Amino acid sequence: MAANTPEDDTDPRKLRSRARLLDAATTLLKTGGVQAVTIDAVTKLSKVARTTLYRHFDSSAELLAATFERLVPQVSPPPDTGTLRDRLVELIVRQSALIDEAPVQLATLAWLAMGKTEAKDATSHSFTSLQHRVIEQYRQPFDRLLNTEAARAELGEFDLNLALAQLIGPIVFTKLTGLHTFSRADITRIVDDFLRARAHRA
Repeated sequence: MAANTPEDDTDPRKLRSRARLLDAATTLLKTGGVQAVTIDAVTKLSKVARTTLYRHFDSSAELLAATFERLVPQVSPPPDTGTLRDRLVELIVRQSALIDEAPVQLATLAWLAMGKTEAKDATSHSFTSLQHRVIEQYRQPFDRLLNTEAARAELGEFDLNLALAQLIGPIVFTKLTGLHTFSRADITRIVDDFLRARAHRA
């Protein structure tokens, strides 16, 4: 279709209609949650025709993924100085605060965790892009901190994916379920447990 040609990516009218759709979806998401972002609601609020919406997005799921991606905050880098323990604690505290301060970030995680929904598949550009942004948000700072010679010397060889699950997994899980709010002291205990476990295996 002509709408998918590269030249259209710079068409001002197409850019404006896409921005209006995403603005409307963002407003609905923030005020009513995921369930409020429907095709009818978005087209009504944006005053963009349904046919135009479908030129930009194949489904409501793709529209929602693009909206979430737009709202995912920038990556918080790890601290540059301090011991590995102190830097891990500070990094996880920052990640935890990011979720507390940005409810849409928590909604993003919950939506991605739900599995397949209407018209969503792994080949969707918007959905895949959202997954990459969320992975970047949580993984990249840990890669920078743990995937270094100094960290390997202190911790020995370890699976970085498993380390990430051990360090940030409890925070994300409890945020999603509402079971607990982690304090700095709680996060420090998670880091200390991780470091002790690695020391026993070294």
